[in-house]
Amino acid sequence: MDKLVKKPNFEGKDVDVLVPEYEAGQPVEKNPWRNRMTDRKQMMNYLKTAERYWYAEEGYGSEKRKNPA
Repeated sequence: MDKLVKKPNFEGKDVDVLVPEYEAGQPVEKNPWRNRMTDRKQMMNYLKTAERYWYAEEGYGSEKRKNPA
């Protein structure tokens, strides 16, 4: 069942407010991209693709603008 707390709103009237109910999360183990690559060729291909994504003139899929800003 939801836990409610009475708190005043902007008009000064008491309203019911839900209290957050969650368990504190723990970060999952990091998996950097370097650990996923097995050799230099895969690393270089990954970096070239990433640079093309960010710096290419033509854009990528839905991110390409029909009319430049």
